[in-house]
Amino acid sequence: MIEKLEEIKKRYLEVERLLSLPESTFDMARYKKLSKEYKDLKKIATKHDAYSGVIVGLEEAKNIFEKEKDEEFKEMAKKEIEDLNKKKLDLEGEIKTLLIPKDPNDEKNIILEIRSGTGGDEAAIFAGDLLRMYELYAEKMKWSFNVISYTQGTVGGYKEIVCGIEGEDVYGVMKYEAGTHRVQRVPDTETQGRVHTSAATVAVLPEVEEIDLKIDTSEIRKDTFRASGAGGQHVNKTESAVRLTHDPSGIVVECQDGRSQHANYDKALKVLRSKLYEKEVEKRDKEIAGKRKLMVGSGDRSDKIRTYNYPQGRVTDHRINYTVYSLQEVVSGDLYSFTENLRIADNAEKMKSGT
Repeated sequence: MIEKLEEIKKRYLEVERLLSLPESTFDMARYKKLSKEYKDLKKIATKHDAYSGVIVGLEEAKNIFEKEKDEEFKEMAKKEIEDLNKKKLDLEGEIKTLLIPKDPNDEKNIILEIRSGTGGDEAAIFAGDLLRMYELYAEKMKWSFNVISYTQGTVGGYKEIVCGIEGEDVYGVMKYEAGTHRVQRVPDTETQGRVHTSAATVAVLPEVEEIDLKIDTSEIRKDTFRASGAGGQHVNKTESAVRLTHDPSGIVVECQDGRSQHANYDKALKVLRSKLYEKEVEKRDKEIAGKRKLMVGSGDRSDKIRTYNYPQGRVTDHRINYTVYSLQEVVSGDLYSFTENLRIADNAEKMKSGT
């Protein structure tokens, strides 16, 4: 580990030097790449410096303990050794976590898709509840949240809704939300007070830039239509909504939220690019999944990942057997304990399997 840290520190100083050169700003793509690398390396370099300081302190304290005759000084040195050994262990754990290869998508913004599943009208209402939960969580995390397209449910909620979330490390946090979410409660439409189980699926796609994935626009068919639902007279009277069909893959995306056809086209293209990118990385994810027991990052829509039980006020994440009895707080956007525990579990699996 020490050798690896020394190499990282050397590269950190080299990147720092490159960024300070005036000619670095001539190529903005390269400058952006170097800046990102510098930011990532700085975290490890800072921990490396702290770790080196602890090692030096330990040697000094051990030297005092071995050579000092005064019992009071020996006792002080012994206490210092105990404290520094604890710091050393803590830093080693933090450094090992930082040395786990990062998913290159973790810092990306996301396209969030929520679809109602089994349960009819209640499933659509639940999809709306999940949307609100993520909106509130995004607010807590100081992320921006915008709706791209939606199909409303018959009695409320959504049959399907697609959103964009932008901010720091959005994909790295939200990727653990992908999969099937179940709700157990008495629906408003239930007259006999029986508890029903309904479901909604969540997909979390990293937003992909043009430099990450180029699309041949000649393979895209564009249709325009009038937007439905909320949006006012302007939206309903003009064909501002856009539908894009990617002929080779058959993927179809729509956007009707923007005020202009151009804005909707740009948003729809972002969604399409993310969906195509998802297909490309699917093979890689399957290979990795084969090596890991805990599929916390698989994102498979068919995986039942979490249950929201209203009668018991309970929320359970089935991947890590983690349960809290604060359902109202969770659906009000208090998701941090889930995302953090899933991140810790995922990192532990990565360390075990070396992926």
